[in-house]
Amino acid sequence: MNIVFMGTPAFAVPSLERLAADGHRIAAVFTQPDKPKGRGHKLLPPPVKVCAQQLGAPVYQPETLRDGQAAALLRELAPELIVVAAYGKLLPEEILALPPLGCINVHSSLLPRYRGAAPIHWAILNGERETGVSIMYMAKELDAGDVILQRATPIGDQEDAQALTARLAELGAAAVSEAAAALAAGKAERTPQDESQVTYAPLLDKSLSLVDWSRSAHEISCQIRGLQPWPCATTDAITGDYIKLFAAVETGEATGAYPGVIVRAGKAGIDFACGDGRVLRVTELQAPGSRRMTADAYLRGNPLG
Repeated sequence: MNIVFMGTPAFAVPSLERLAADGHRIAAVFTQPDKPKGRGHKLLPPPVKVCAQQLGAPVYQPETLRDGQAAALLRELAPELIVVAAYGKLLPEEILALPPLGCINVHSSLLPRYRGAAPIHWAILNGERETGVSIMYMAKELDAGDVILQRATPIGDQEDAQALTARLAELGAAAVSEAAAALAAGKAERTPQDESQVTYAPLLDKSLSLVDWSRSAHEISCQIRGLQPWPCATTDAITGDYIKLFAAVETGEATGAYPGVIVRAGKAGIDFACGDGRVLRVTELQAPGSRRMTADAYLRGNPLG
């Protein structure tokens, strides 16, 4: 099948690789423009561009899809199917209507739950026990198209957003491979989403970062795991400065200490009292101007009390 692939971050790479490995012709890859990164502001290509170049596929990085030029190019490429995975741009209706088999999207949630930009993070933030991927037909409304298939997976008790993203990327690749085969054979299902069950996953921002220790140990654990790699959970309860928190363990220990009080600090980590009377042990953190490290390493250079 002749496919145009659209994607940008590392999440999309396994889907592109899988479609190529399945023998589909990748007519072109659309991805976001290179962006400056680091202190030197060197332009770095998105992961999908690097993968496409390794596969020998033509790469296009338009600033917009709404000036008619991208649509004209796509008409020349004449894809049977457009596959989108975390591209970062909305497709205008003239592009959605172009390929005969439609435009499909690899979305990292079990739709209609968690439509939007950050479904993996919000699933963890909200304490979900299960998530997954949905392969859907794209529609004018964001993430509202009919579903072709879904694959579910449990969320690990200690799994953070980065680890879950990597797992869902592989699950999405397998799912889009299956969906593409069904479309080629004319056997793809089309299940409308239940609008009464819709929830949203908006972009993250730094207002979510500061830990409120009056919340339960589990809720704070979900906050720490769900806000990685950005904006990260933070606390000023250790030194008064805002320290980033990267990993924590629910010890199950009961405490009568006031929420936010450090119960103990040692090699195992820094134990905080939480609002449900339970202890949460912070095991990895990053102080301002420093690197990420274990709590034990931090305490050796910054003893408390």
